[in-house]
Amino acid sequence: MAKTSTTTQGLRAAIERSGYYPALVAEAVEAAVGGEPIRSYLVHQETTFDQNEVRRHVTVLVLTHNRFIVSHTDEQAADSTSPTPYATTSTESVKLGRISSVVVSRVVANPEQYTPGTLPREIVLTIGWGAVSRIDLEPAACGDPNCEADHGYTGSSTADDLSLRVSEAGDGPETVRQALLFAQSLSEATADVAR
Repeated sequence: MAKTSTTTQGLRAAIERSGYYPALVAEAVEAAVGGEPIRSYLVHQETTFDQNEVRRHVTVLVLTHNRFIVSHTDEQAADSTSPTPYATTSTESVKLGRISSVVVSRVVANPEQYTPGTLPREIVLTIGWGAVSRIDLEPAACGDPNCEADHGYTGSSTADDLSLRVSEAGDGPETVRQALLFAQSLSEATADVAR
């Protein structure tokens, strides 16, 4: 990443602050971004408990003028394929025109006392671009309780490419704020592409 942009420097600093293999994560993100200027970003580290193991995972979301870039890095314990622990890093680059939905779900405590501008307790950011879809099917029926005919199936298909939960308690207010800013920037960018 070029060191000339404050946004680029901010992204690099956020990756380093996460403390999660910063050299590995930054290299993957830099390769995916290339020379494009960065409009917005979000770095989110998540720690999960898997039976007797603690696993860490980091997601980096980057918005450029033309693309939405997702980077995931996961660590794995030693297993039958590797005698030592290892990390897997992947990046995906999506043209902004492919983004079909940006959903922000906000959880607010004491909504009757809500003041505009107050940070939500948590948000869930869901972004869809058609790479992954979830299909929910159920048997179709008619209104006749005595009908034994096969009416086929009914259901829905939902884009479910990325869903990221950020909370004030777990991630801190600054990460919640950054997630909201990123979601707004991505929503605005996809609206600009649609015009």
